[in-house]
Amino acid sequence: MRNLGPDRPLIAAVVLLAAYGLLILYSAGQTDVVTQAHGVWQRQLVWMAVGVVAAAIVFRFSFRLLEWLAPAAYGLGILVLLVTLVVGTGQGTAAGTRSWLSIGGHQLGQPAEFAKLAAILMLARYLSSLRESPRNLRELIAPCLIAGLPFLLVLKQPDLGSAIVFIGILFLMLFWAGVKPSLLFMLASPGLSLLLAFNTWTWGVWMIVLAVLLFLWRPYVVEGVFLYVVNSVMGALAIPLWQRLAPYQQNRLLTFLNPEIDPRAAGYHAIQSRVAIGSGGWFGNGFLEGPQKRLAFLPAQHTDFIFSVVGEELGFLGVLVALLLFLGLFLVVLRIARRATDPFASLVVFGILALFFTHFFENVGMTVNLMPITGIPLPFFSYGGSFFLASCISVGLLLRAAWDARLSGYADV
Repeated sequence: MRNLGPDRPLIAAVVLLAAYGLLILYSAGQTDVVTQAHGVWQRQLVWMAVGVVAAAIVFRFSFRLLEWLAPAAYGLGILVLLVTLVVGTGQGTAAGTRSWLSIGGHQLGQPAEFAKLAAILMLARYLSSLRESPRNLRELIAPCLIAGLPFLLVLKQPDLGSAIVFIGILFLMLFWAGVKPSLLFMLASPGLSLLLAFNTWTWGVWMIVLAVLLFLWRPYVVEGVFLYVVNSVMGALAIPLWQRLAPYQQNRLLTFLNPEIDPRAAGYHAIQSRVAIGSGGWFGNGFLEGPQKRLAFLPAQHTDFIFSVVGEELGFLGVLVALLLFLGLFLVVLRIARRATDPFASLVVFGILALFFTHFFENVGMTVNLMPITGIPLPFFSYGGSFFLASCISVGLLLRAAWDARLSGYADV
């Protein structure tokens, strides 16, 4: 007989990650000086309770209903992002942004976190409606517009970390929809041109490589010429765009390559995070005993840099456990996507996988100086109501997809 209960591996992965995260949040608040991290683990418990209720409610929504509601959810998400640009406020490490909605001085949350889910639903609806996967750049215009609009609105706040998540969701969902990697590479090439154009030699080599690849892949002539022209324009715009950046924005990019350029300002976060993780060694300094954390040298230790606390106090072993738990979650979600009952549900599930993975990759990457510091929460670890609630809603959708798959005949694994 089939097991028609909730997906136990998924629940186990989420519960273990949330419990591990709660322990690290408790530790993050144990400092020798008063910080914003004090007592956040108790508030996170409240968000966990709210998240369980939200997941239970979302679990009752059928994917047919979600597919029908996708345009309305996407439109509402765009509308709220527009309102946020007008009346939004900042908070904490994002005090200079307009990414939070508040009433009477009370923060309501970050609409961008829920706009990510709305974009996933809308992308899944559009891609699942196609008879075959996009085969050329022209057929990618619609999905790029769906993800590009919230990307630009969030980037305007400015919230680069959350904006990048929309790009990650777009590319990974296109891949799951069957778009060829060569076509995805061509789609990403203008961004690569912009990054590589800061060095004349690297950009010159890149343009030669791109010409060879276009010759080998043989896209439509018009598309190939257009793509090469766009890459050339992006290269020419690199220096003017750099000069238009504010000094602090330039410093952030420069300190990503070498944090010691500005160790007391733009490079401070990267240096302190690297010192904290490096001091942990194999087994760490001990739970609650991280010196960088206790002396509050580690910035945003309960949000953006919570993974640094793991490395400092629990060492390589604690980091390995966290990485294995995330790997387990990703594999479980991938299984659910493969067994989903219809293309829309499969794309939604894989979009959620893209959401979690992009957050994980950005957050862990910036703590070890492999990614620029953008300010992005780590799923089920970082303190924060908006993203934690959005994550719980995502888990509700995953549980529903797994439930539907079992009803359709898959045995429990």
